Amino acid sequence: MSKLLPEPNFRHGTAEKTAVLLINLGTPEAPIAPAVRRYLKEFLSDPRVVEIPRAIWWLILNVIILNVRPKKSAEKYATIWTRDGSPLKVHTEKQARLLQTFLSQAGHQVVVDYAMRYGQPSIPETLSRLKSADCTRFLLLPLYPQYSSSTTATAFDSAFNWATQIRNQPEMRTIRSFKDDPGYIEALAASVRKHWAETSQPAASYRLVMSFHGVPRRTLDKGDPYHCECHKTGRLLAEALKLDKEKYVICFQSRFGRAEWLQPYTASTLAELGRQGVEQIDIICPGFPADCLETLEEIAIEGKTEFIQAGGKDFRYIPCLNESEEWIAALAHLVEKHLQGWPTLTPPDPTALAASAQRARDLGACDTAA
Repeated sequence: MSKLLPEPNFRHGTAEKTAVLLINLGTPEAPIAPAVRRYLKEFLSDPRVVEIPRAIWWLILNVIILNVRPKKSAEKYATIWTRDGSPLKVHTEKQARLLQTFLSQAGHQVVVDYAMRYGQPSIPETLSRLKSADCTRFLLLPLYPQYSSSTTATAFDSAFNWATQIRNQPEMRTIRSFKDDPGYIEALAASVRKHWAETSQPAASYRLVMSFHGVPRRTLDKGDPYHCECHKTGRLLAEALKLDKEKYVICFQSRFGRAEWLQPYTASTLAELGRQGVEQIDIICPGFPADCLETLEEIAIEGKTEFIQAGGKDFRYIPCLNESEEWIAALAHLVEKHLQGWPTLTPPDPTALAASAQRARDLGACDTAA
């Protein structure tokens, strides 16, 4: 049995608070090999991420991958790093701050924060800090629109494992996925329409490429719904944009290792479109609510090279939702649906209620007299 942590800040009669915790994948602390090595070791040691027998994988990870990949990955991170740090962390922090403002203006008394599954700020540390601030109800929202065991489930694992050490456990709710949430789909569609308005409408020889993060094919065979949820998001986005089936493509990026992953692969799809004579493509990554290495470097840089070298001409990357107004509103409405039943709304002003009741009585008296 896990050792229970003490409750040093507990005080009987303390007002209860509700916290909304946004959870993202994570990022190295700096675009340098040692930081990337620490991040990759934590990430790739998760048995939900890599489903290979532990002894075999330990040798592969520690003898080969962690001695080769950190330097190469650090160089890629350096190409997209900003003055404020990792784009993923910067955008996630801004989303949490904007969501806090939106919910507060809507009358909700909640605390909004964010955490990373790998790296900092960690899920256990953030939950402990929020609990120390008298939060007794937690709504966990992994920023993965489509559910996968290797993303959503492992985020929940981290939170639930933390809870096993807590003497006075909080209430915990989870948002499993939002692949077909109307607000999310409309936010995606709005980003595409805005892109078309700022550039040009699709040419005759055109494709909208929807690139989702890949996972090993065997996860689909074992019952993971991720593949199906990605296709549902893609279909709903195409319908919102009124795109015919031949005008969009759904594919999967970030393949790692030699095993078969979900297909078609994004890199080969871009090359094939170039060879087919498709002159113009727009590419969007609906599974990533915030820009990161996989979108800014793998797609916007490497993907463009694949397409152009294969004969394509016009490659246009559509940024992730990031801090768009439509996305923050969608996020807020999604959270509001899952907060129902918890006392988060600001209590109405008793004076205003009394005045309203008196007006109603006065109107009733007038009606009776009439």
